[in-house]
Amino acid sequence: MSVKVRIPTPLRPIVGGDSEVAVEGATVSAVLDNIEARHAGFKARILDDQGQIRRFVNVFVNGEDIRYLNGIKTDLKDADTVSIVPAVAGGLERTYQEILFSLKKTQQEITPEAVKKRLDTGERTILVDVRESDEFRGGHLPEAIHIPRGFLEMRIEETVLDHGAPLVVYCAGGVRSLFAAETLTHMGYTNVASMSGGYGRWAQKGFPTQTPVVLSEKYRRRYSRHLSIPEVGEAGQIKLLKSKVLLIGAGGLGCPAAYYLAAAGVGTLGIVDFDVVDESNLQRQILHTTDRVGVSKIKSAMQTLEKFNPDITVIPFEERVTSGNIERIIKDFDIVVDGSDNFPTRYLINDACVKLKKPCVHGSVYRFEGQVTIFHPAGGGPCYRCLYKEPPPPEMAPSCADAGVLGVLPGIIGLLEAVETVKLILGIGVPLVGKVIAYDALAATFQEFRLRKDPTCEYCREGATFPGYIDYEYFCARPSAAS
Repeated sequence: MSVKVRIPTPLRPIVGGDSEVAVEGATVSAVLDNIEARHAGFKARILDDQGQIRRFVNVFVNGEDIRYLNGIKTDLKDADTVSIVPAVAGGLERTYQEILFSLKKTQQEITPEAVKKRLDTGERTILVDVRESDEFRGGHLPEAIHIPRGFLEMRIEETVLDHGAPLVVYCAGGVRSLFAAETLTHMGYTNVASMSGGYGRWAQKGFPTQTPVVLSEKYRRRYSRHLSIPEVGEAGQIKLLKSKVLLIGAGGLGCPAAYYLAAAGVGTLGIVDFDVVDESNLQRQILHTTDRVGVSKIKSAMQTLEKFNPDITVIPFEERVTSGNIERIIKDFDIVVDGSDNFPTRYLINDACVKLKKPCVHGSVYRFEGQVTIFHPAGGGPCYRCLYKEPPPPEMAPSCADAGVLGVLPGIIGLLEAVETVKLILGIGVPLVGKVIAYDALAATFQEFRLRKDPTCEYCREGATFPGYIDYEYFCARPSAAS
């Protein structure tokens, strides 16, 4: 059954700001459990350690005080209203100073000197800075996690999963951190201390601080949705802006990948292509437009991307990649995104990436099917040659021009390449190193396969000496050993 729970103002930040929530539950206790499952820390505000309603909180069911019903075991009916009413005014109020004095008696405090000793000796300590963003940008303790006080309940468990972890919370002067420590204690964290004197005293002592590189207000507006994700945040966005990604091919795969990498704020995009826009490209190559038919794909791509995000740098390489220029082209980039459509180029890209230890985000499409993976031997994964020792005969792998491709399919595969690229830049999640995702559009299925590093691979095996570049056109045109 569903009941309506009215949330008092002090508890609304925990439930996302809502004044009312709809919850399933046959009793008051079940309702509180279900709210807790969705919003960790809520129940501790209502119940004490013995599971009883706290003395400064009243709970009413349809206007009736549950103390005179059956307490937290009070039965509920569908459409009942549960009202939580904490003491906020009237009666015997405590002054701010009384509350602060009480916190100093109940919450553990630690001096800046003791915190520094912990850090110097390598004792495990997680620092949590609960100041506002502008304060944090002005300087903070080394390696501190930044969670503003107003977001502590919502974000702490995304960052610190271990409720027994040794936490040191600090603010500017040691007051807000006491309130934060009390909150964390109520949420079940068992090893929390507030740093007395806060950042101000730490800095006065001349102890080490860090001043982060910060985004301009312009960037903060543009990338605001990234900044609100803990796994990205300001530090992650700065990584994106500093990153350099090379896209080989401004076609079906390269276009969507480039578009979304530019949108994400990848600061430098290199694009390699020597072709011109053809009318048949427009079915899938979204950087190009009808009025640019006959224009070089490089010029068309640059025109679109520079209008879309003028703050990024686009470096053009209007040339065909060869053994003679491949290293010059890729050497200054962090990641290579392979959007090529032929086997000679794929093997060449692979060999150069193996030699220069660059991760290669690979995608391929055929009619209604596509594949995505990351070839990164330096990161512990296989290379393209581990997956395919030699190319298939032409009849088994016709080009898109011969076999056709569903126009939206390269968009899906190219976006997956962009996602994997962003994950590599940020160092988050589980990248597709040693795994390939195969997508079947007609069946609407994704399959994941494990890729193993070939211990006999001439190019990427342990201790291998780079055997040199080869005649890739001949290698891919010769008859297959299986044919």
